Amino acid sequence: MKIVIIGGTGHVGTYLVPRLVTAGHEVISVSRGNREPYSPHKAWDSVKRIQLDREEEDNAGTFAGKIRDLGPDAVIDMVCFKLESAQQLVEALRGSVQHYLFCGSVWMHGYGVEVPTIEDQARHPLEEYGIQKDAVDKYLADQSKRLGFPATSIHPGHIVGPGWNPVNPQANFNPDVFTTIAQGKELVLPNKGLETVHHVHADDVAQVFFNALHRWSAANGEGFHAVSAKAITLRGYAEAMAAWFGQKANLKYEPFEKWSESIEIQWDIDQTKTHLDHSPNHSIEKAQSLLGYQPRYSSLQAVQEAVTWLIQAGTVKVS
Repeated sequence: MKIVIIGGTGHVGTYLVPRLVTAGHEVISVSRGNREPYSPHKAWDSVKRIQLDREEEDNAGTFAGKIRDLGPDAVIDMVCFKLESAQQLVEALRGSVQHYLFCGSVWMHGYGVEVPTIEDQARHPLEEYGIQKDAVDKYLADQSKRLGFPATSIHPGHIVGPGWNPVNPQANFNPDVFTTIAQGKELVLPNKGLETVHHVHADDVAQVFFNALHRWSAANGEGFHAVSAKAITLRGYAEAMAAWFGQKANLKYEPFEKWSESIEIQWDIDQTKTHLDHSPNHSIEKAQSLLGYQPRYSSLQAVQEAVTWLIQAGTVKVS
């Protein structure tokens, strides 16, 4: 099967492309730049790489046609962030592609009501990113059910793995939080530290995409969460990481507004507020039962692999 991956050198593509090549597929990776995947693999030697700036091409109305002209049997779209972009691609691929797989986000749900949240639960997206991901998911489901367009949506949580900073126990991306924990220093958590985050290793997200591609009848027209088996509270996360570093957690708690006064970087404050507002906790039962999804990593295992890489890179300092 000829498979085009849009955004193929990103977090998930780093692991998904080798899976596909090993399975015997012809893979074309479309990316805006010429960045290498996060982890090297000999499978990339057989991958054709094409540079296209999606935003620029979408604005010109040419991106979708260029993807269609590559003659794919399946398209895996890792970087669709707007409904209009999805609509252009679907119209171009209609009648010529066997499967279109869209990378959404659990952010489409907004805040949870009954947890763990299932895919079909009523949604309350809180910001533009989640609103757009929700709109694309609903559009694809409608296109599949009404018009037979072969679409599947995969919705990852906090993607993590070697090469980038994971969401930390303060619910932002500042790697200095791990240094604070590793050195046994006091870490202040917002509120009582009882909000949740829900990580997933990039390779486990790749597994969901791979399984959905190869279980077309089960995946067609459906959406699936791609997260670890369990979410984790910020307090539990901090305590577990302290133990991993051989430390006892030295934690303090402050109401969010007071906590934010001590944080120097506004981006960190904004990211923490966003993660607290969402407090994700999502079910993988549907992906397990229909796609045979079995995550290899727990949330903590995925984070710890990423933090090991940060230590080796000198970003996180244990002493």
